[in-house]
Amino acid sequence: MAILAPLPESLIYRSAWGYGLAMRVLYGRYYAARDAAVAVHIPDGASVLELCCGPARLYLRELRGRIGSYVALDASARFVERLRRRGVDARRADVATADLPVADIVVMQASLYQFLPDAEAVVRRMRAAADTAVIVSEPVRNLASSRLGVVARLAAGGAATADGALAQRFDAAALQALMAQFGDAVLFQGPVPGGREHVYVLSGGGGGEAAAHAP
Repeated sequence: MAILAPLPESLIYRSAWGYGLAMRVLYGRYYAARDAAVAVHIPDGASVLELCCGPARLYLRELRGRIGSYVALDASARFVERLRRRGVDARRADVATADLPVADIVVMQASLYQFLPDAEAVVRRMRAAADTAVIVSEPVRNLASSRLGVVARLAAGGAATADGALAQRFDAAALQALMAQFGDAVLFQGPVPGGREHVYVLSGGGGGEAAAHAP
């Protein structure tokens, strides 16, 4: 059987339109529900920091006009530039090492796998930057492992960054094991509609800006 090479970052990740199309194909009728399942945990008037924001669909579709402030961080210069043109406070950064602005709520959607095997450290950095709560929504059923070559290729390309498609992914058990390390800090967990992603809400560390700098 021929092995299909993953789609390069230039075809999917660098384009908001292409990224959105890939996600719609992969998530189908539940695509919009992903954002709603996160937004329900964000109170009106809160300040929000979104890490690995991509096209910032969560903010543009669910949060704009009802929260206090919003800062978006992403490694993609194209996404950041596009969001800035739309008036969004978007900043280019490697969230694994950059200083994280403090906010009431810190969010990451479908990106935690990019930091494996050090995902725990990233969650701890998120908690340190969050005065109130951290929200992580992460895929646990991944099409990148599909037996259908075209589907797997699209999934890998849809998740690819400038470093290429990444092989490591969470399943439900692995994500739960990671979050169990935070004990009573886990306030909520549950699947998004369709079951492809699970949402976890953790209490914020409330440590302020100095804590957000910690590795």
